[in-house]
Amino acid sequence: MKNLMIQLSKKVIQDAQEVLKLNKTGVLDNPTKETIVKFQMDNNLLASGELNKTTLEALGILDTSIKESIHYRTENGLAITRHYLPEGEYLENESPILNDYLFIHHSESWNNPFKVIDYWGKDKRGRVGTEFVIGGQNIKTGDTTYDGQVAQAFPEGAQAFHLGATGSYYMNRHSVGIELCTFGHLTQHERTYTGLKASLEQICYLEQSFKNFIVWHKYSDEQLKSLKKLIIHVSNRDNIDLDEGLIKWIKKEGPFKAFDFHLEAYEGKVKGLLTHGNVRKSKSDCFPQPELVDMLLTLI
Repeated sequence: MKNLMIQLSKKVIQDAQEVLKLNKTGVLDNPTKETIVKFQMDNNLLASGELNKTTLEALGILDTSIKESIHYRTENGLAITRHYLPEGEYLENESPILNDYLFIHHSESWNNPFKVIDYWGKDKRGRVGTEFVIGGQNIKTGDTTYDGQVAQAFPEGAQAFHLGATGSYYMNRHSVGIELCTFGHLTQHERTYTGLKASLEQICYLEQSFKNFIVWHKYSDEQLKSLKKLIIHVSNRDNIDLDEGLIKWIKKEGPFKAFDFHLEAYEGKVKGLLTHGNVRKSKSDCFPQPELVDMLLTLI
């Protein structure tokens, strides 16, 4: 049960606080931990201050806690699996960060969202990652095992860095990211940057060049279904205005200009739904695939 404490949902913490006759904040703050220690001592348990398996059993809420700490559904029915980065690989805040920006990325990697998170946990870049990763199709075999599956890399209210160098430190600290598993742009011979040839049904040919490329690894239908539900869930959860940013630009400028770099976005002046490429000239995620554009226009 190692690391169970950091995987607990807000509801489970509130359930424990209710049993312990505390204010139901949903946060493992110092008063809560002190009360847990007292409860553990009174019940001859290891006085760690953690909501571990033994303590949850003693509180009588083990069944619901284990289920919710592993998997949950959003209010619109999207299934999310918690697959947290190791401790120290994301920022745990005393008070949950309130996000004003929602960014869409793509990973330029394989289809398994859990392996993407595992890679972030092992690399040497520090606390880098997005809160959510959406799996895709295997670019070579077409395997759909992970297609549309959503993994959560760290708890709600925690944070990791996912934008790199922008003109706004505030934006870097108050934004949530969603990563789509795809290889991104392809060569004219439909190959990835690793030389792997994509299967024909997973290739998107744009009507004009975007970021100097026409051929791209396609976002799948299942990815876009999950992305739509996840955007709605996060925007409601964090009160992020979908009317500002990407969708507004699509309607005003068309998709190719909308998905490109915007100086005001780079400076953090546009709070809403954006892509990584909107704030970084060197980034091409995400690209204006027609199915993605059509989906975004249904959001508002």
